[in-house]
Amino acid sequence: MARMQTGKRKGRSRRRRLAEAAKCRFCREKIREIDYKEVATLHKLVSAQGKLFPRKRSGNCARHQRSSALAIKRARFMALLPFVG
Repeated sequence: MARMQTGKRKGRSRRRRLAEAAKCRFCREKIREIDYKEVATLHKLVSAQGKLFPRKRSGNCARHQRSSALAIKRARFMALLPFVG
């Protein structure tokens, strides 16, 4: 019987690469503030029940999460987005 090689794997490096931190979609597009009139963009940040997605789920940075929350509130007040489902 042939023995299995221990130690190094064939063809693959064992070193792990550090993944780059994922950037916020608004930071990538260099958007300073989120506009309340862009309903399609805001609709992606709200659940079917009308709740705002948290930062971890939406992928926003802290600055754009605050800006998106304010834009969603303004859009709801102007009747562009529903308050509930």
